[in-house]
Amino acid sequence: MGWTREENRRFEDALAVHGPDDPNRWQHVASAVGGGKSVEEVKVHYEILKEDVIRIEHDQIPLPRYIDGRHIIGNDQRRMRNLNIH
Repeated sequence: MGWTREENRRFEDALAVHGPDDPNRWQHVASAVGGGKSVEEVKVHYEILKEDVIRIEHDQIPLPRYIDGRHIIGNDQRRMRNLNIH
């Protein structure tokens, strides 16, 4: 099943809070997302996000635009650091 905008927001926020050094990262992220998402589902969603970030960095797709104002540059930078794709 797909992801709602709200689930995606909670997913991104949870990734920012629970970085790669958190031994229970995926359990925490799945719990924060809610909606019955499993650890496996959030891991797959994370891999898709990593691919999207790589495509954005290579100017293959435009940066997403958020109209709710919740995503500020400091948060985005922290999220990118916690993605740990480099």
